[in-house]
Amino acid sequence: MIATSLASPAGIDTQAMRMAMVSSQLRTNAVDDTRVVEAMATVPRELFMPEAARFAAYRDVAIPLGGGRSMNMPLATGRLLTVADLEATDRVLLIGAAGGYSAALLAHVVAEVVAVEESASLAGLARTPLAGQEKVTVVEGPLTAGHPEGAPYDVLIVDGAVEVLPETLVAQLKPGARIAAGLVDRGVTRLAFGRTSASGYGLQPFADIECVVLPGFSRPRSFQF
Repeated sequence: MIATSLASPAGIDTQAMRMAMVSSQLRTNAVDDTRVVEAMATVPRELFMPEAARFAAYRDVAIPLGGGRSMNMPLATGRLLTVADLEATDRVLLIGAAGGYSAALLAHVVAEVVAVEESASLAGLARTPLAGQEKVTVVEGPLTAGHPEGAPYDVLIVDGAVEVLPETLVAQLKPGARIAAGLVDRGVTRLAFGRTSASGYGLQPFADIECVVLPGFSRPRSFQF
């Protein structure tokens, strides 16, 4: 259950804006998993961001959260959750919990969500609207470390773009687990999907969509004289 007692922007019909987001941003852009659409039509997105930013909650833009971090665009998040082909019994490792919005969406669809966030302020922001949501555990720690204590997971969702996906995260997944993540390639962000196998994992980009970049996942730079 998501808390609904927090303040919404004064004079703004957030429910109407949420329905407009679903109809104009999501349904027209391949967010076609009915469970994901229903979750995004139900969860008050404005509750998972600083109060000063709530006026922009349903725009398809990155929402600044402080400390150089931003909340991912609704379309990017919706596409990642859709391509993950979520199942009701799934245990999901979510990297980049931010204010907790994606974790709340996942809780409408799957059995368990471990949401990792390295920013103490963002983890605190997430815990307030997620209070009482028994399916979600917010873990404070490095994004690149995941949460091996809860492994193995059926799904890995990286709610942002990374240059490289660490083996430390892949190692926490079951064989055949699904991975949905944003990728950074020469300054362009793309969404990608793949699965783990006995020999590792593969990720195949499927859409060039603007996506927030997560810190700590840069590819090592080669030495230059």
